[in-house]
Amino acid sequence: MSGDAMLDLRELQTHFFTPAGVVKAVDGVSLTVNRGEIVGLVGESGSGKSITGFSIIGLVDPPGRNVGGQILFNGEDLLGAPERRLRGLRGNRIAMIFQDPMMTLNPVLSIRTHMVETVLAHEKVGRAEALRRSIEALEMVGIPDAARRIESYPHEFSGGMRQRVAIAIALLHRPDLIIADEPTTALDVTIQAQILAQVQKLCRELGMGLIWISHDLGVVAGLADRVAVMYAGKIVEQGPVDEVLDRPRHPYTQGLVNSAPLANERGKPLRQIRGAAPHPLHRPEGCAFRTRCDYATDRCVQEPPESEGVHRWRCFHPRNMGASSVDNNPEPTVGRAP
Repeated sequence: MSGDAMLDLRELQTHFFTPAGVVKAVDGVSLTVNRGEIVGLVGESGSGKSITGFSIIGLVDPPGRNVGGQILFNGEDLLGAPERRLRGLRGNRIAMIFQDPMMTLNPVLSIRTHMVETVLAHEKVGRAEALRRSIEALEMVGIPDAARRIESYPHEFSGGMRQRVAIAIALLHRPDLIIADEPTTALDVTIQAQILAQVQKLCRELGMGLIWISHDLGVVAGLADRVAVMYAGKIVEQGPVDEVLDRPRHPYTQGLVNSAPLANERGKPLRQIRGAAPHPLHRPEGCAFRTRCDYATDRCVQEPPESEGVHRWRCFHPRNMGASSVDNNPEPTVGRAP
């Protein structure tokens, strides 16, 4: 963990207090992001990826709230910060890109209004300067004839172009950090590749940190510098993207990698992770993955500690990927740890 990280999450906890019980959506997440670095946050639906992103910028609505840990942004702890302070950071120093741009762009407002008002909300500049910067941001994300297209409305853009507009809005203030919540999921692969290349280039050129939330390992493999794998509210493995995806240590990460179509033999059934993720109100004690894990033992009813090093994992039985392994790959023990 870097001592000078731009963003440093330390044991972040975000819980939802419902009539049925407490949902620990984010349960002790620690993660760092450095300037110019892209960190992929991956996991299946309900793992806590998006709530982690919302927690960072204070967008968790009741009955949810941050109940513990630290959110250190450039050394300042944002956990419990006044709403006025968070409003000053959102869209200015920390920006978020959502999955569906039509949910964030007002259909009755022009792109010009969206962007100019965003600039004016955080800086005391004239409208002419705000317009100039808005056009520049549109050009930066590859929208042709930006000076004309800025007068258009969201419905006049294709899905890929709307997402480029959303990215341009996020870039208006050259933020230190961008949180992208599966922003290319609904796009075709060609447009997706173009946007990913543009985002990667902008992060390098502008020195921005980026958290890319996704369930698509292929996208993260080609985009991120580091990857963190979430399961049931916890990060179970994290490290350099090539190290984690080529040599996964946690059985859940291994299952995700093995279930990718390219990892399976043509004509054979896809390998799957058996079972389903536990209900958020009834997660098993200890390792939450143990009820689906082929290597679980009675020891797994305890909470596994995180290993040390650049590549880290939380598992008593990490997969043996080389001479440095601390486990000898025991035979699967299905059913030994219910």
